[in-house]
Amino acid sequence: MSILYKTCVTVQRLQVNVTANWKVSGKENVPPGGPLIVASNHLSQCDPSYLTIGINRWIRFLAKRELFDNPIAGPLLYWYGAYPLNRGGVDVAAYKFAMSLLKTDGTLALFPEGTRNPSGLRKAEIGIVKIALASGAPILPVGLTGTENFGNWSRGAFFPTGNIRFKIGKPFSLPSIEGKISNEVAQSLADSIMNRISMLLPESYQGAYPTPKGSES
Repeated sequence: MSILYKTCVTVQRLQVNVTANWKVSGKENVPPGGPLIVASNHLSQCDPSYLTIGINRWIRFLAKRELFDNPIAGPLLYWYGAYPLNRGGVDVAAYKFAMSLLKTDGTLALFPEGTRNPSGLRKAEIGIVKIALASGAPILPVGLTGTENFGNWSRGAFFPTGNIRFKIGKPFSLPSIEGKISNEVAQSLADSIMNRISMLLPESYQGAYPTPKGSES
């Protein structure tokens, strides 16, 4: 774990503790070691930094390549250990980065929706399924609430405020599947991941994945 990463996490934790009502539940569900994919809903462009203070592991993540050109966001992304992702097509380099990280017992954060959705969950993309099946890494579902305004500079939200909740579910693995799978099967597995995340969220955040009444995480 780099010094720059530790510094970023420390500063972010201090900001949250000072300016927001921050609570984390489910810390006992985080595996102490081994490869891990953290799968979370995505409300704010600053959500990756929230994951780093909510989960006590060195979390790496993929970020769209354009962000690295930003004079402020770019350096921060490198300090956090992010890797640039080309969202315009298949990115072989990013895939190799993810697989190498997981094969060395690293922790990779992925947002199955593929983009921010502050109004509620949207249909998942299948990229997370391909990485999870190829690596065999377990998936740790996370539900974030209250972060949707942080990072929205037009609203003046320079620091996290209000009630922020971070709920960590129990890790699970996708079923082992031999050979190439169809897009339909991949989408079904992606939906199953989203359902796990949805169960950690209030109804108003569940969007395309409403949880049946009475279900428990």
